[in-house]
Amino acid sequence: MRYVINAERINILSEIQTKIGYKFRNIELLNWALTHSSYANEHKRFKITYNERLEFLGDSVLGLIVSDYIFTKYSNYPEGDLTKLRATVVCEPSLSYVAKQIDLGKYMLLGKGEEVTGGRERVSILADAFEALIGSIYIDGKFNNAKKFVLKYMTGIIENAVNGRELFIDYKTQLQELLQKKTKSKIEYKVVSEEGPDHNKVFFTEVVVKGNILGKGFGRSKKEAEQNAAKKALERMEVENEY
Repeated sequence: MRYVINAERINILSEIQTKIGYKFRNIELLNWALTHSSYANEHKRFKITYNERLEFLGDSVLGLIVSDYIFTKYSNYPEGDLTKLRATVVCEPSLSYVAKQIDLGKYMLLGKGEEVTGGRERVSILADAFEALIGSIYIDGKFNNAKKFVLKYMTGIIENAVNGRELFIDYKTQLQELLQKKTKSKIEYKVVSEEGPDHNKVFFTEVVVKGNILGKGFGRSKKEAEQNAAKKALERMEVENEY
């Protein structure tokens, strides 16, 4: 791992640590979590490591923490309801919502191109950074600190979802539930093309059932593209009364 950290950057990172209530033993892990690929690509000579690997780890840690919490607290929920609840809680819009609550975009290292196009407010970037932050806390402070951090910010979202006050629409779950009533065929999401450089990609996705394309969508991340494809499929099915 390689980073560019100077005194000014350390002061900025100190601010976000105070805000989230966790002090890193290894400040480079925090900087790594907040480094976007666009910044690394614009500073290739430094061979800077960006946050996608931490995002991968954080996604798994987040899923485990939320699963453990809802499994224990809502012991009367069957597996299907737990799955739906978890999907609502850990969806991209909810993660970006939390990231905005702690002003995470303010502390990120972004490339100039991403900066001028609103990257600090982009849903996919913020959601990925929040997952990367979870991953960095997990490495730095182990599972219990990661759990404390996640539940500090996600418990309210879980309770809202349980009480029917869902802040976020999970189109993929809605589509799956609708189709399961009428077909046992597998639902597939396929990335059919990608456009743009690595740090500024747009993904084009199709949702397919029994070889039929139900909807198409695009987004700055695969998750966002899948949600948009599912949304289009639901809109089409409502109009045509399919399946």
